[in-house]
Amino acid sequence: MMNKVYVVGVGMTKFEKPGRRSNDDGSPWDYPDMARESGTKALADAGLSYDVIQQAYVGYVYGESTSGQRAVYELGMTGIPVINVNNNCSTGSTALYLAAQAIRGGLAECTLALGFEKMQPGSLGSSYDDREQPLANHLQALAEISEVLFPPAPWMFGAAGREHMREFGTTAEHFAKIGLKNHSHSVNNPYAQFQDSYSMDEIQGSRMIYDPLTKLQCSPTSDGSGAAILASEAFVDAHGLASRAVEIVGQEMTTDFRSTFDGTCKSIVGHDMNVKAARSVYDQSGLGPEDFQVIELHDCFSANELLLYEALGLCDEGDAGRLIDDGQTTYGGRWVVNPSGGLISKGHPLGATGLAQCAELTWQLRGDADKRQVDDVSAALAHNIGLGGAAVVTAYQRAER
Repeated sequence: MMNKVYVVGVGMTKFEKPGRRSNDDGSPWDYPDMARESGTKALADAGLSYDVIQQAYVGYVYGESTSGQRAVYELGMTGIPVINVNNNCSTGSTALYLAAQAIRGGLAECTLALGFEKMQPGSLGSSYDDREQPLANHLQALAEISEVLFPPAPWMFGAAGREHMREFGTTAEHFAKIGLKNHSHSVNNPYAQFQDSYSMDEIQGSRMIYDPLTKLQCSPTSDGSGAAILASEAFVDAHGLASRAVEIVGQEMTTDFRSTFDGTCKSIVGHDMNVKAARSVYDQSGLGPEDFQVIELHDCFSANELLLYEALGLCDEGDAGRLIDDGQTTYGGRWVVNPSGGLISKGHPLGATGLAQCAELTWQLRGDADKRQVDDVSAALAHNIGLGGAAVVTAYQRAER
């Protein structure tokens, strides 16, 4: 029988445009500064000192080896195992998955999951050009069924969006409405990179990146960090943390299946990974889509959010457009999806994104989300994906008193 896992402390930095922020002394805001800020906040939130942490899992995509050690040394140097994690855009949630797994398996009583990213402005690029690219097979498969347009990320998700339009009559307006929603949500998030709301005309009239996706429907590159402290039930009881603890009641990570290359765009961008991870979490937790009130999901592009409505079971295949038109994914609807503003507006520092989702949902379940607070939250769902590929889905509930 596996041990229960609780989130007892969360923290994050404000997400920033790359290179925008400086330290008080004028020096560049570097990843150790980010990790110190998010980690210190998470420890303070839990009311714990670093010396109780038994293992640390630290995620980042762009950086030198053992940057994880350099990052957590800002919090303390106690000789504990520090494991560096790199899983593309799902790096932060993969660190969370591993930190939870250590507790679930009885290998540790208190762990740290921390993620950060110091990014370059502009579209994502590869670091090495003298070896096979991880997405080579995905891109080749997509090129056989879709016109090729670089950079790869908007092409991949934009092609999946176009496929949905052809099959189900989804319109460009449906995608734009997702951008409109997420930007409007971020107005109330002080951690968001962007806090501006826009009209539909502004969303649709912004620069076209890959038709139908305009700039205001695409996540930006970002600098920032997030952190979570996880603990076992015995640790929670011994330290009197039950009143603030949030339980991880289901968690699954999947990688690509052979069906990724079944000849459809949606499979290339992770449909089957998403479906199977979500179904496993529902089985583990005993919860279904109807039991969640708030969801943070991987809206790297508005097209992916729409596809995820169906993959996560919020509606039947082909019905995502109707869900959007009926206002079912914002305040006053069936779910509030991405109250933080999502990746589109909150920002997307790759290593931090999954942990920022954890922070937002922990605050929502505690009732600490201020103007973003969703009414009567008892269960929350997170989804984070990186192509190449890895999808992580996590279900949270308030701890039993």
